[in-house]
Amino acid sequence: MSWQEANNELFKSFTFKDFSEAFAFMTRVAILAEKHNHHPRWENVWNKLDIHLNTHDAGDIVTEKDHQLAAAIDLLI
Repeated sequence: MSWQEANNELFKSFTFKDFSEAFAFMTRVAILAEKHNHHPRWENVWNKLDIHLNTHDAGDIVTEKDHQLAAAIDLLI
């Protein structure tokens, strides 16, 4: 699934083998988000992770900053 843009956010859902894999991916995303100084909103239940991106200091809209972080997240897979 590719990133979807709707309701002023980018969204993507990820499914992993188990919770440990999902959590490991979240850790990698967290480190990446710190480097980008841009932090996602996400939900995790067992092996599923939903990531939502928008730029809060731009009025909670999708900006180039979101597209750049989404592309970098995709490289982690």
